Amino acid sequence: MPIIEVKNLKKYFGKTRAVDDISFAVEKGEIFGFLGPNGAGKTTTIRCLLDFLRPTSGKINILGLDANKNSDQIKHKISYLSGDVRLYDGWTGEDHIKFLEALRGQKSIAEKLISDLNFNPRMKFKNLSSGNKQKLGLILALMFEPKLLIMDEPTLGLDPLLQNKIYEILDKFQKKGTTIFFSSHNLAEVDRMCDRVGIIKDGKLVAIERISELKEKRMHTVKVYFAGPFNRDEFTFENTKIIKDLPEGLELGVKGDINLLIRKLTNFNIRELEITHATLEDIFLEFYEADGQNKNSQPYADREQNDLMAIPKLE
Repeated sequence: MPIIEVKNLKKYFGKTRAVDDISFAVEKGEIFGFLGPNGAGKTTTIRCLLDFLRPTSGKINILGLDANKNSDQIKHKISYLSGDVRLYDGWTGEDHIKFLEALRGQKSIAEKLISDLNFNPRMKFKNLSSGNKQKLGLILALMFEPKLLIMDEPTLGLDPLLQNKIYEILDKFQKKGTTIFFSSHNLAEVDRMCDRVGIIKDGKLVAIERISELKEKRMHTVKVYFAGPFNRDEFTFENTKIIKDLPEGLELGVKGDINLLIRKLTNFNIRELEITHATLEDIFLEFYEADGQNKNSQPYADREQNDLMAIPKLE
């Protein structure tokens, strides 16, 4: 049974189709990346998963339960980490941790996470750096060892050292059986962490792929420098396109089998040949360059101003 199952999810704001009929499933123990540029519908989807927003239509099941009807029951088993952690300014990290432990009525592994992240729990939230605020957010999200962790841009604005530390901790939780779903537009992060990825564009899911298979969608970039004359028109054929002209050469993009191009090149005197595998960024852009990001789509502010961690607001 999938940990997350989304069927025909739609969320409209007036005429703006923030999420437009998407379906996907996330299996137990996998890290699933939800990839797309700002405004594509990532955060809206996450808010629907967490029952912060009610869908216009469609069905969401989490841990085999209806995400709307069983929202309270689900929230005892999952955690959420915002990319912009906002907590109580006058509270220390220790205050937040003790509050959640009292609310849940159970001990946590917060001390171990504090040690692993080298975090000072005695500082007030308002005095923490952005990196330490994110550390606290991660501690609060993981301290009860959730079955499912949902994250929205979890390492946004963090330095590479802290990003890598977070990746290491999430790897350990995955090995223990935690399922992780996170949105991102950080391609290196997705490449580093994910088993599978869903790509969303203008509210529509345009692909769901394994990372290993996604990299094969556009396999090679070829730079060829000729030792004699050549006709560039001969290099615009099936699965091959000219990326740009080089001094006495061409940079070519090749999808799939590269042997057709290699056979073509044997007809020319080659001075230098460089073949590299496509990056995840190259592949990602393939999904977005076809229609220029849908110029007719309406802008949508996909992130609200007050995205608090899952701690109830005190009156």
